[in-house]
Amino acid sequence: MFELMFCSLLTILPDYLYRRYAQGKRFGKEITFFSVWYELRWGITGCLMLTVSLITMIFYFHPSTTSAALYFRTVPILPEGSGRVAEVKVDFSAPVKQGDVLFTLDSSRQKAAVETATRKVAEVDASLLAAQSDVVKAEAQIQDAKANYQQAKDELDTKSDLQRRNPGIVPQRDIEKLQVLVDQRQAGVDAATAAKQTASLQVTTLIPAQKASAEAALAQAQVDLDKTTVRAGVDGRVEQFLVRPGDVVNQLMRPAGVLIPEGAGRKALQAGFGQIEAQVMKEGMVAEATCMSKPWVIIPMVITTVQDYIAAGQFRSGEQLIDPQNIARPGTILVFLEPLYKGGLDGVTAGSSCIVNAYTSNHEEISAKDTGTFRKIALHVVDGVGLVHALLLRIQALLLPIKTLVLSGH
Repeated sequence: MFELMFCSLLTILPDYLYRRYAQGKRFGKEITFFSVWYELRWGITGCLMLTVSLITMIFYFHPSTTSAALYFRTVPILPEGSGRVAEVKVDFSAPVKQGDVLFTLDSSRQKAAVETATRKVAEVDASLLAAQSDVVKAEAQIQDAKANYQQAKDELDTKSDLQRRNPGIVPQRDIEKLQVLVDQRQAGVDAATAAKQTASLQVTTLIPAQKASAEAALAQAQVDLDKTTVRAGVDGRVEQFLVRPGDVVNQLMRPAGVLIPEGAGRKALQAGFGQIEAQVMKEGMVAEATCMSKPWVIIPMVITTVQDYIAAGQFRSGEQLIDPQNIARPGTILVFLEPLYKGGLDGVTAGSSCIVNAYTSNHEEISAKDTGTFRKIALHVVDGVGLVHALLLRIQALLLPIKTLVLSGH
């Protein structure tokens, strides 16, 4: 309506004034309802054409959308394992901090596994003490075997020396027995040394490996026990927390509730603009928004990200070919907008529906020296008609509560 009135001022009104005052024709006499079309046909035709052109230019260079909302991330509350709920720590809706316990599962089996693994570690520690004692015992046995060996060898050397000095004084049979005894005592030394090496190997390699395995089993058992306690991963608020003691929960069932991170839906607004406006949407464009949860307020915003993909075109590989005509509705260009000023989204409820206007700015091109005069004028017109859309947004913000509360049947 505003565009039609504006275009009428440039076409029909001048035409009528010329005929009324320049030609002296009077409304109701020479100018009647039957002669209006014939007399003002060029003005009416020009008004319609200018109106359509102006509306097209406004909506193309200064796009608007009602498909905008403050989307926010939610975290499903699910245990890493499965089991029966033993205790619930929070209510249906409650604020939580990171690490707070939400609920616990029955942990009798996991506690038994932890106790078993703990005792296994203690058993390995006891084995280590026993093996260390075996090392000490083996060292003593080595010393004893060496002493016996040295005693037998000294006696053999003495009798062998006597036999060499005075042949026949020592029976050869005795020397042979002493040689056998020395060899036996040497074997005893070797056996004691081998026993010490075995005990040392157990102390330095075997038992530490067994202890490491036992400690790993204990750590695994402790992890399984910790999984029976479900905690909040981030600061936020628990909503729709319906799980109660006695319920059986697992990852394949529905979530026990929803955790909404703190500050979710407070940083950016997502809006979907028509595909025909893809060439217009640029990062850094100034925009304005009005949200249903905060009526009568215009929020200055700036476009920070323009998504390069349209969600309607995505597909998953399967056994059937994709037919484009099966796309029910065309997708939109998704853009992310952030408040131009700090705290701009304060008071806007996360998830709220919004209306967004984006405005094209050609200031840099207009200021450029190589831009022609006619192009500068055209760009000034493009930037200037954004005022119409800004006015329409404010009218929408003004009428939104009335439309919602009065005209929607409430």
